[in-house]
Amino acid sequence: MKTKLLLTRAVIEKATAADKPYRLWDTKVPGLFLRVQPSGSKTWNVQWNRATSKSIGKHPIQTLEGARTKALAILSDAATNGTPAVAKSKAMIVTFEDFMEQRYKPWVEVERRSGKQTCANIKAQFGRFYKKPMTEITAWSVEKFKSERLKAGIKPATVNRDLDRLRAALSKAVEWGVLGANPVAGVKRSKGGDSTRVRFLDKAEDKRLRKALTARDAKAAKDRASGNEWRAARHRTLLAPITNYADHLTPLVLLALNTGLRRGELFGLTWGDVNLAGKQVTVRAETAKSGKTRHVPLNAEAAAVLKTWKKQGASDGLVFPGVGGGKLTNINKAWAGLIDDAALVDYRFHDCRHDFASKLAMAGVDLFTIKELLGHSDFAMTQRYAHLSPGHRAAAVDKLVRR
Repeated sequence: MKTKLLLTRAVIEKATAADKPYRLWDTKVPGLFLRVQPSGSKTWNVQWNRATSKSIGKHPIQTLEGARTKALAILSDAATNGTPAVAKSKAMIVTFEDFMEQRYKPWVEVERRSGKQTCANIKAQFGRFYKKPMTEITAWSVEKFKSERLKAGIKPATVNRDLDRLRAALSKAVEWGVLGANPVAGVKRSKGGDSTRVRFLDKAEDKRLRKALTARDAKAAKDRASGNEWRAARHRTLLAPITNYADHLTPLVLLALNTGLRRGELFGLTWGDVNLAGKQVTVRAETAKSGKTRHVPLNAEAAAVLKTWKKQGASDGLVFPGVGGGKLTNINKAWAGLIDDAALVDYRFHDCRHDFASKLAMAGVDLFTIKELLGHSDFAMTQRYAHLSPGHRAAAVDKLVRR
């Protein structure tokens, strides 16, 4: 005889081990049962016909609510297709979390440089979908997410990037046979994004930024000297004096302004990529967003910054190592403080790249050269700087007169 009852947390906790395994069937979701072993372990299972069942997780790692959600999805699949997909696959993919953790995350972290960051972002923004069956992620639910984010004041470009990450993940779910169709495919990107954003520093802003960097380094040097006086008075080991840069921030910012390298490209830069004699840095394919190697020349300021920074720290390995010598992951806190000190409005680290390209365009450098320096795979990305090129349209028209 089946033991049927409305399963609750209290009922589950009170279920003690017996001489033989036994089952507690849930009346709320017929087909779901908890199997209790003589050892005391408890496992959730779902049965969709008289002869076939499958384990869907162990208690307490798998919660009652989660077990019901998974069971309903499998039972619904069985009712529609006869044999649920879970019975045809070794790895059970029911909820969005199952897909992310079992399939997408292991793949994207190997195939994409930003894989870990992508998964973290998807979880942060779309955590509401994690416990839901994949089939419950609909175009409407995604549209609702988009609407809520925009109403909350989130910039369209940010919302679009979030949707792009989700769209890419669910496209893989379709490709791998987990989903029949991508529910985000028909969700349009928000208008008003900043795909054509060009933010560069005017002379006053550039001066304030550099002044803030200098002041930051000077303060660090002063604090270090004061600290060493305190240590000397107590016969303690002195720390190395700061004679140039407080840390990696100043050389990072100045190099970004003078080379247009992306943040990830700077973080992955090694001293082996730097040719000071030839005044050139190489952005390797594995660190480049485009996946292609490119060579960027160093102007006088960029070369001087790297020479100074090399004397100050290690001369091999990463140019800008993080804690313990590993790769930097972010400079958010230091950057936020710098922007406040420089009184800059709406200026992101990536805008250093826009500044580099904008200044080149305004100096008359042709767009194809700017494209090569920036490493754009699509010329349309470079065309955003076309309006800054002084007189380029007038010069073209003027040729008709000279002819």
